[in-house]
Amino acid sequence: MGKSTDIKTTDLRLYFLPVKMRVPLKFGSEVTTTVTCARVNLQVEDALGHSAWGWGETPLMVQWAWVSSLSYEERHQALREFMLTLIYEWKIFSSKGHPMEIGYQFQEKVLPKLYEEFNTERAGKEAMPWLAALVCCSPFDIALHDAYGKLHNVPVYNTYNKEYMNRDLDGYLTPAEGSRISFSGFYPEDFLLFPAPSRIPAWHLIGGKDLIDAAELTGKEPEDGYPVLLRNWIERDGLTCLKVKLQGNDAVWDYERLIQVGRIAVEMGVEWLTADFNCTVREPSYVNEILDRLLFEEQRIYGMILYVEQPFHYDIETNQIDVHSVSARKPLFMDESAHDWHLVRLGRSLGWTGVALKTCKTQTGALLSLCWAKAHGMTLMVQDLTNPMLAMIPHALLAAHAGTIMGVETNSSQFYPEASLAEAVVHPGIYRRRQGKIDLSTLKGPGFGYRVDEINRPLPNPVY
Repeated sequence: MGKSTDIKTTDLRLYFLPVKMRVPLKFGSEVTTTVTCARVNLQVEDALGHSAWGWGETPLMVQWAWVSSLSYEERHQALREFMLTLIYEWKIFSSKGHPMEIGYQFQEKVLPKLYEEFNTERAGKEAMPWLAALVCCSPFDIALHDAYGKLHNVPVYNTYNKEYMNRDLDGYLTPAEGSRISFSGFYPEDFLLFPAPSRIPAWHLIGGKDLIDAAELTGKEPEDGYPVLLRNWIERDGLTCLKVKLQGNDAVWDYERLIQVGRIAVEMGVEWLTADFNCTVREPSYVNEILDRLLFEEQRIYGMILYVEQPFHYDIETNQIDVHSVSARKPLFMDESAHDWHLVRLGRSLGWTGVALKTCKTQTGALLSLCWAKAHGMTLMVQDLTNPMLAMIPHALLAAHAGTIMGVETNSSQFYPEASLAEAVVHPGIYRRRQGKIDLSTLKGPGFGYRVDEINRPLPNPVY
């Protein structure tokens, strides 16, 4: 028996918004200069015929979602094509209920079938990874949650409870084997922060191509009024948290990069660092040797490293590496490998101690992973996909409600600040870091509190 608040999807629109980066962003072995943001406008309806439209947006960050030697454009076009296959299925999807229930059913019953069919049609070509399929699905799922909140005129985070949901978490999650944990009678709200803080610490990303010192300037840097050098970013935004992208296959470069950034951080009063190896490390000893050397040679910098992020291959099922030796040194967070709570459970058994949540793996999936991880004592972060425009808002709200180890990663203001100018008029604190934090106090109203009607954002013609 359902609830009177249950909904179903009835219509949608899909837009592709191109964005050009002001400076390149290095992901592992690849460099990103442009990105397409996929924006979905989705309509839902309840049993009485009341309807509402919601919005969801995700950057199709190809180099992150699909690590490959294939050309960027081939992968980019494949993601766009897969999104077009999702449109019809989301429009006719007959499941009714709360967005958690609909989103879960779509990801369990529909998305795997579409994913398999899509890769079958690509016979002879490299298969698209499941992570990329989740990225393509996420704007539909996010829009579903937003529309539900708007239909009931309530912030969507206030609906993750017994009043609105038909099933408790026991209907979605299975505890780790041998644990005494039960999800019976628990709902997502039991693992979320209420009230959520209105200001949270912001992490600044230092990509492999980012300039650290004035000696690296070539004269070809953008002259657009935004900082270029790390010291200038720290000074302008009052940064206290720096995330360092590393190579994962060049220990000398990685160590020197950490030292270089760490010394500037100490000089400028930064409090925390994290090291992100982006799935390129093959053996735990690689990370351990870098950490041990820091401990003996640069104790201050070692102490500032709050956690280590995703050194090893994202396909954790195929590459089941015991990582207890790394997590014994520093908290070790799953990112690309944490597609859903099932893989979080596997990761925990291998020695991972934390989870980096991302809305680009769907709002539904992020909340389920959050609940499983918290119940089992794992620490959380919310990591960016260089989210601009509307994509930044659910990302920031997830971090505020999750109770992360330290704030949220937010770097769209570094790589394409102009992309979010329209949204920044309404939400200035979301898109500009001040005193090392972002300010969510302007997010008001139903759904995700986008206040889209107040944002002067011209959109291209929908592709559907």
